[in-house]
Amino acid sequence: MHKNASSPELKKSLEDHMKETENQIKRIEDCFKELGKKPQAAVCDAMKGLLEEGKGIMEETEMGAVRDAGIIAAAQKMEHYEIASYGTLAAFAKVLGYKQSLKLLLATLEEEKKCDEHLTQIADTNLNTKAK
Repeated sequence: MHKNASSPELKKSLEDHMKETENQIKRIEDCFKELGKKPQAAVCDAMKGLLEEGKGIMEETEMGAVRDAGIIAAAQKMEHYEIASYGTLAAFAKVLGYKQSLKLLLATLEEEKKCDEHLTQIADTNLNTKAK
């Protein structure tokens, strides 16, 4: 999505979050260590669907404010899914007494919330007005 955004601020936000995601993957791996399990990658059908939806938005729009608004909408759907997922996992870690995992999951949850808030801020600082 960052390659299809025209807003420099949106591009930077998406690129920065991609870098954050690398650290989040490391945290998940550390959670598995606390559980004594080996992490295994799996395709998430829900996220795959959200990515496809975002791809469709980019294919159906021209470069500019309308596409950027669509990218933000798609990205926020992904962020909301991640917020729900990390929030649930953090609740499980708390109940089960996995203190280190709880700490790691809460750190990731906060990053996801901040990303969502930043995307809202980008949209609200006249990007949506340009897109109408």
